[in-house]
Order: sequence, then C-alpha cells, then structure tokens
Amino acid sequence: MQVDLHIHSTASDGTWTPPEVVAAALAAGLGAIAVTDHDSVANVAATHELAVAAGLKFIPGAEICSTKDDFCFHILGYGIDVTNKRLLDLLEHNERLLNSKDDESIKMLIERGWPLDFEEFLRYDYDRRRGGWKALAFLQDKGLCGDVNDFFSRIFTKEHDLGFPVFPSIKEVVDAIHAAGGVALCAHAASSFHGPGLAATLLELAKEDFDGFECYHSGHSKEDTAALLTYCRQHQLLVSGGSDCHGSFVPSRALGRPVIDSSDLNLPGLL
Repeated sequence: MQVDLHIHSTASDGTWTPPEVVAAALAAGLGAIAVTDHDSVANVAATHELAVAAGLKFIPGAEICSTKDDFCFHILGYGIDVTNKRLLDLLEHNERLLNSKDDESIKMLIERGWPLDFEEFLRYDYDRRRGGWKALAFLQDKGLCGDVNDFFSRIFTKEHDLGFPVFPSIKEVVDAIHAAGGVALCAHAASSFHGPGLAATLLELAKEDFDGFECYHSGHSKEDTAALLTYCRQHQLLVSGGSDCHGSFVPSRALGRPVIDSSDLNLPGLL
C-alpha cells in the first residue's frame, strides 16, 4: 500500500484539521499515514480514530526538535504512547521554547526599528488553519512578510541575531521516545537545514542512538535517498519516508509525494 508517514496538522504549522488530514489521505489513495506535528501530539488521538474508521493504517507520531553543534535536528518518533508523561514533558518544554522565540523575534525586530507593537503582538491571535506560527502570521498581517521562505531568508536570520532555541540534545529526545515505547528516526537528514551536507551529517549522527532514518522525503534527491538507504542497510537501521506535507502552507510538499510503498520501508511492528 502507498504510505505517507510525515504529515503536519493544525496542532503545529499545518493547515489541516484531523478530518481534513484523513480526507486528503483517502483522496491521495494512501493506505497508511502518520501525523507528526512539531513538538505536539495534540491531534494524534483524533486523527487516529478517524483514520481507523476510514480503513487507514495509522501510526502515532511526532517530530521533535533537538540541538547538536548549533544545528537543529528533527527527530521522528513513531509508535509512541501519546499519554507518556516523560514525552509530554519534553514536548511541553520545546513548545515553551518555540513560543518564547516568537516573542524574542518580535522584540528584536522592534529594537531594529520595525513598525511593530509588542503589546499588540501579545494580544494577537490567528486561525491555525492558515498554517505557520504566531510571529509569521503577525508579520504577514502587518504586510511585513511574505511566505515562509521570505521569513527564513530575510527575517529569521543571523543578521537579525535570530535563530532557533537550544533544544534538548538528540540523546534526550531519543531516550524520551524510547521511554514512550516508540522508535526514533532522524528526519530529512539530507536537508540543507542541517548544514554540512549528508555525508558530513551522517558522520556526526553515527555517534547518536537513532533507530533509523527518514530516507524518502520531498526534499531529498534520488541520490540522497539511495545513500541513506545504503547507510541504513549497512547498519541495520529502520527506514521511514513521507512528504512532510503541511497542507497548503508549503505548496511544494504534496501529500503522497514522493510515492512510497510500504514495502520500501523497514518499520517492523508498525507497518
């Protein structure tokens, strides 16, 4: 069956509610899905119930932020118990860091002369179905920012002294996923998001206790995918894959793309 194990919803920065995720999965001809929101499992239970009722295989998941050598790494937890206290405490910690970074970003821009009011920002609310996060939506509504690419290329930059928070270490995140009964896989390891390129990244990550890697991803080239598959086979690691679809928030990431068959993956006990 065709699968997509990397989908975001309104619980983080996606545009789809749980019913919309399931409807989109059925329309795309998928047989198995996982909702993997950033540092949140808020929509997992609802989507799980709807997916099973619709005849879909569902894997509870989350995409959790970690920090290593000043780079932010995203770690996919699959098969997790979404009621596990240790995991929930970690997710809550990361959400607090992200919310504080939103505040810090607006304050920094105000200090640099941007026509913004911090008290107005604190009162500001937005429809989560538009995707993204509070600071981005606020700047968009003020006419000061375009899409997410504009935000990261022009605003959330070193020149503005802005960057990601220091999240828990990879080890802390992997241990929390394992404590919740799940497996931990490194997301989109070939992405430029991680800095030095796939070969250097794999050398660094060889020291970490990952259960596997997301080999198939919308941002991976065929060469990247082949290299990651070879690495996972050599080291007997798990293999996952997904689109990293955010609904309409990131139009370039379409649900079910790349096309992944369940036989392409190595997730025993989950698929």
